[in-house]
Amino acid sequence: MNQRINLLKTDPRAYEAMIGLEKYLAQSGLDKNLYELIKTRASQINGCAYCINMHTRDAVKLGETEQRLFLLNAWRETDLYTEKEKAVLALTEAMTLITTGHVPDEVYQNAAHHLTEAELAAVIMAVVAINGWNRIAITTRMPLD
Repeated sequence: MNQRINLLKTDPRAYEAMIGLEKYLAQSGLDKNLYELIKTRASQINGCAYCINMHTRDAVKLGETEQRLFLLNAWRETDLYTEKEKAVLALTEAMTLITTGHVPDEVYQNAAHHLTEAELAAVIMAVVAINGWNRIAITTRMPLD
């Protein structure tokens, strides 16, 4: 598969907004391991090979187990994830699949129950960020590293 436009090379300004969002998330206090789960799960849903490859490797570097990564797309069927992680994964899925019923109240309320308002804001923006990155990587056919 051939890469299409290289946005970073063609117009570095195109990345500036996305990098600004990443800087916000880095300073938000959002748990890095949780962010990698968000990024990996959204990327699985979107079918973004580039991002799945990147974020599973990053998660392992942070200490995430292979078992939890292997079972991430079946998180509801295991006891490997905390209630907080499950609430965040459900919100990640609902936001990523927003055209299939929007974000149900029960999903939002469960996330709000397990997160502080600051954490909830960061999680919402984390899902927005990875969905943006997925769309960039898929559209431009970014090659695996």
